[in-house]
Amino acid sequence: MSMVRRANKNDIPRILELLVQVDMVHHNGRPDIFKGPATKYNAKELEEIISDDSTPVFVCVDENGMILGHAFCIHKQVIGDSVLTDIRTLYIDDICVDENIRGTGAGKALYNHVVDYAKAEGFYNVTLNVWSCNPGAIKFYEAMGLKPQKIGMELVLE
Repeated sequence: MSMVRRANKNDIPRILELLVQVDMVHHNGRPDIFKGPATKYNAKELEEIISDDSTPVFVCVDENGMILGHAFCIHKQVIGDSVLTDIRTLYIDDICVDENIRGTGAGKALYNHVVDYAKAEGFYNVTLNVWSCNPGAIKFYEAMGLKPQKIGMELVLE
């Protein structure tokens, strides 16, 4: 049985391990963009992120306290834009479940916790970006009910 809670600084070493897994999924799919193996944040940056209420990080832990996955979130709102409305969005910056236990429900528990948090905090929506080279993540997010909001496109110039 797993549970989801806010991350704390003691979780940083395990979160760093998971961030390498995230990077390697992207590196394997797009080595032209992602260096691999690497982490998008270092330990000092993670400590700042975890302590900031506008960037909540959640971890899914098993009955022994082992971190199975994480979800990084960012509060976003554009106010007074000439085109966009003033809605509050909870952006999922990063979500990862340890590659050895994917498909066991930890990702669903994390995602549902993020959605419950967003509802309780009065956000209008939850958004995220997913790389097209990560079909497993796309399938997971579709199963969770997410729909494309916008599509990023590219032309690689060689």
